[in-house]
Amino acid sequence: QVQLVESGGALVQPGGSLRLSCAASGSSLDYYAIGWFRQAPGKQREWVARIQPDYNTNHADSVKGRFAIDRDNAKNVVYLHMSGLEREDTAVYYCNTYPPLSSWGQGTQVTVSS
Repeated sequence: QVQLVESGGALVQPGGSLRLSCAASGSSLDYYAIGWFRQAPGKQREWVARIQPDYNTNHADSVKGRFAIDRDNAKNVVYLHMSGLEREDTAVYYCNTYPPLSSWGQGTQVTVSS
C-alpha cells in the first residue's frame, strides 16, 4: 500500500502562493491517480484536484485557474501549486489516491491571513 506524506503548508497573505508536496513511499506513484483534498475548520473534507497516471488533471471549480496539480514520477512526488490564495483556502490539505484508498495522513496546514 502506498504511503503518502504531505508538506509545504504555511501562513501566507491573501494573494500569495505556495507549493504543496505529496511524497510517496512503499510503492511507485506511476500507476496511481492521486488527489489533493482539504478540510477547513468545521467543514467536511472536500476534493481539490486530481492527476491521472497519464497526467490528465481535474480541478474543483473553487480553485480552477488558481491551483494546478502536477507530478514528478522520477521523484515519486505530486505537487499542488497554489496561487491567488484566498482566506477561504485556509484548511488542512491532504493527498491520497483517487479515489481515496490509503489511510489519511496528518496533512499540511495552509493558513491565508493578513
